[in-house]
Amino acid sequence: MTSTYESDQRESPARGAWPDGRHWGEDGKGRGAWRRGRFVGLAAVLLGLLPVFHGYVPDARGIGSLAETFLPWLGLLILPLLMLARLRRSALALVALVVPLGAYGGLAGGALIGGGDSASYDFSVVQHNIADDNPDPAGAVRALAAAGPKLIALEEVTAGAAAKISGVLGAKYPHHAVVGTVGLWSAYPLRDVTAVDLKPEGIKEPWQRGMRATAVTPKGHVAVHVAHLPSVRATWPQGLKTGWRNEAAVRLGAALNAERTERVILLGDLNATADDRGLNPVVAEVDDTGGRFGFSWPRRFPVARLDHVMVRGGEVVRFEKLAATGSDHVPVLARVAF
Repeated sequence: MTSTYESDQRESPARGAWPDGRHWGEDGKGRGAWRRGRFVGLAAVLLGLLPVFHGYVPDARGIGSLAETFLPWLGLLILPLLMLARLRRSALALVALVVPLGAYGGLAGGALIGGGDSASYDFSVVQHNIADDNPDPAGAVRALAAAGPKLIALEEVTAGAAAKISGVLGAKYPHHAVVGTVGLWSAYPLRDVTAVDLKPEGIKEPWQRGMRATAVTPKGHVAVHVAHLPSVRATWPQGLKTGWRNEAAVRLGAALNAERTERVILLGDLNATADDRGLNPVVAEVDDTGGRFGFSWPRRFPVARLDHVMVRGGEVVRFEKLAATGSDHVPVLARVAF
């Protein structure tokens, strides 16, 4: 015969354990599913606010810029938060996860759905950092030309590579200009080719990475800017060094602001994503209308879109990546409508 005391001992859970059949009820400390997991729920809400309020993240040691560079990837943090919410059996945390799911779902949906009718565009353009150590620049541009763009913008063009590139593109792209290490090859006539001074004050050696030309297209005159902003360097313990990149972006933004031509295209390796606050002076002047997830760097496993096609007086109706070349960047193609 079993005593009442022994029966109660079997039916009562140990302190801190989950009561049988009540996994979503109170835990051993008397906390219900709506009281547990408050920190997980708070983390979920903050993660969901990040795509909208990332500009408020402090930029000490470049942390803000780093977060904005990898902003789309931060949505992957939803998975460990979901696991923690399930482990804690927290209804509060699970409901809070609706915030980041909606935020990052909207971010991805807007990038994938954004843009107009890709069948209706005026011409296509290619942007590519061809790399100064590319073993086959001629083969690289031959592949770019096969995509049929009317404009091809290149960065890290060396003197030796420029001759090889023109030898390949000369027949189809008879109009071209190279200023410093940036170049533009065009099927349309080019006029008013000028250098754009993007050089930060701290750089003492010769440095020319900006140019501007007027392309005479069937839609009228289009101001075409080609730019290559300085790289961001990671140092210890200072963090990310973004000063030169940001200073060059201010100069580029001023050049775009001074542009009086109605139609403008900016092509370039800007060494920043469009979300990065360092590019604010640029995106204030031209629209980043496509390809948020068209990651172009690094080639082997692209995680960020550093190569951009931005416009004013029109839009990018389609943005796509082309096959990799011998560069550490992946070339991108944009179809533009004015």
